[in-house]
Amino acid sequence: MTRYSYSTFLALFLAFAACFAAPVYAQPPAASADPVAQAPAATDDDDAKLRPAEPDYVTINLPTTLPLPSHAMNFHLSHRFNEDLRNDSLGTQFSNLFGLDNGANIGLEFRYGVMKHLQAIVQRTSIGRTFQFTAKYDGWHQTATMPLGVSAIVSVEGENNFHNTEGGAQANFAPALGAVISRTVGDRVALYVSPTWVHNTSTGAVETRDTGFIGLGGQVRFSKSGYFVVEGAPRAGGLAIGDAEYAFAFETRVGAHVFALTFSNSAGTTFKQIAHGGVPEHLTLGFNLTRKFY
Repeated sequence: MTRYSYSTFLALFLAFAACFAAPVYAQPPAASADPVAQAPAATDDDDAKLRPAEPDYVTINLPTTLPLPSHAMNFHLSHRFNEDLRNDSLGTQFSNLFGLDNGANIGLEFRYGVMKHLQAIVQRTSIGRTFQFTAKYDGWHQTATMPLGVSAIVSVEGENNFHNTEGGAQANFAPALGAVISRTVGDRVALYVSPTWVHNTSTGAVETRDTGFIGLGGQVRFSKSGYFVVEGAPRAGGLAIGDAEYAFAFETRVGAHVFALTFSNSAGTTFKQIAHGGVPEHLTLGFNLTRKFY
């Protein structure tokens, strides 16, 4: 068996263990019933409506059409370790605890429901000390007469804490426009397409370039609270630096919390970083942790 298959097998074992671990609750068992069964009736246009097929505001890195109720909040933490699971030996991976000793790229994101259907999002990632500011409008939900959900996105990101330093580091501002189109099948499957255009994706002294990519994602709910998630972002045109970004994850929802054990070829979480793509023949371990406040 190759080194890659050993590490992949172990990583998948850890992922399944994380998904199926029984959560511990402080309240009596009667209060811990599945929120899917407890959810009250809600209209299709209700942003607070429980959507079991859409547990989070991202698949792994790419956006979903999940709406945020007015004046509600959501916090999201992403962690991408630097250990290469495809090429490092199993002994090296054990000695580094699958990346915990190799450092990580960390992203913090906060989103707020400004008004009905409208979200304001700010993300800070350690890659390039980048801030990304995003507005997302979830104006069209899938209903009996509307076969798709549609969200519109506009954003701008900048490195160096969104600040140009005179004679020094530059922000390299990169605006982006995009949309997310979703289709859910019952409360088990959600599929996404997110065409996105990003301006100024070049790096260093290279002339200004643009990149277009088509985000593709999907998730399957295989148990009461367990999901398998996959995504990719092939470039549709413009500057392409690395391989197209791809990732897969095992995800679990516990009340207002969502935890995902992720595997990806890229540490990027902003639109420009996703447009850059991933590292060829590279796979890293990471996780996402989300907490909804509504």
